[in-house]
Amino acid sequence: MPSLQIRNVPDDVYQALLFRAERAQRSLAQQALVELRGTDSQTRTRRYAILEAIKRSLPPEPARITPSPEELIRDDRER
Repeated sequence: MPSLQIRNVPDDVYQALLFRAERAQRSLAQQALVELRGTDSQTRTRRYAILEAIKRSLPPEPARITPSPEELIRDDRER
């Protein structure tokens, strides 16, 4: 398996990565891999579940404003 070494990492980036690694009980290298891949499967699954819940809570089609703003302006101009 190939390896990667990163030098001169800014302190704030290093500290943020270290914090997330400790919180997830991972090594710094494991956390870097997780972040390079995008998200871990638990986070991805949770994100998809939240998005599906939001989709289900939306009305089937957007509500139409009646009368439309254009119609209101036309009516006002005609008066």
